[in-house]
Amino acid sequence: MSSTLTLTVVATLVGVTVGALFAFLRVPIPAPPELPGVMAILGIYIGFRLIDYTDVGFDLLDAIGL
Repeated sequence: MSSTLTLTVVATLVGVTVGALFAFLRVPIPAPPELPGVMAILGIYIGFRLIDYTDVGFDLLDAIGL
């Protein structure tokens, strides 16, 4: 198995375990509880990767001197 695939599987298993624990303890999850919120996070990730892939962008931290 590749390193990325292994990390993805482990991250998914950890996420499912933590999600189940939150549900079992009846505490709210620290993530959007509805599909539109989850899709928004997925959209943020896809947008980030798209800009990273096309190698365009503006270094804001560099522009403000940090």
